[in-house]
Amino acid sequence: MIAALSAGIAPAVAFMTFIYLRDRITEPLWLIARMFIAGALIVLPIMFIQYGLHAELGNVPIVVEAFLFSAFLEEFFKWFMFMFLIYQHEEFDNHYDGIVYASAISLGFASLENVFYLLSNGIEFAWMRALYPVSSHALFGIIMGYYLGKAKMKPKYKHRYLTIAFVMPFLLHGIYNYILLGLNQFIIILSVFLIGVWIFAIYRLKHARMYDSRFPLLKIYKKDS
Repeated sequence: MIAALSAGIAPAVAFMTFIYLRDRITEPLWLIARMFIAGALIVLPIMFIQYGLHAELGNVPIVVEAFLFSAFLEEFFKWFMFMFLIYQHEEFDNHYDGIVYASAISLGFASLENVFYLLSNGIEFAWMRALYPVSSHALFGIIMGYYLGKAKMKPKYKHRYLTIAFVMPFLLHGIYNYILLGLNQFIIILSVFLIGVWIFAIYRLKHARMYDSRFPLLKIYKKDS
């Protein structure tokens, strides 16, 4: 039990630490922890909805399973929790903050999902879970947070960026699931796909940091006012 908990949570904490330490002005740890816990709490409702859908509809095409039953539900709940809990919060006041808080929600979800999997299937799968499901949730969180940060920093284009913040992680997550469920030799294809997503996500992460370094932070205006 303790081994599964440790192995299930450790990769998410490692990814979160990497993202947190790259922030120019670090966010409150208590608030990051709150978002992490919020992400974990949505696991059970999503599992309940997925169970109900499977029980009601039975076998469905792989594309429906990959995109709707999994990707849509998970990314929508993450997006909704961000909008409900943090979007209007005073601490969300620069571009990179979107990445920090969205990643915390996403990795909180990934950590509890990972613990449940390891408890059911064995701790020997921990390294593969860290490389694939946990890292993919981290990447989807970075991408979602990037566009949520855009929406907050550029109110003129708020609705456009809020839409992209949900749609892009949803589509990437759906493709990830489809490769996992529907293709032969999926490990090779999945690895190539994730490398591409890693490159895109790291580019977005760097761009958010550059944006915050080029433009005055809202925090500075608050302190000077």
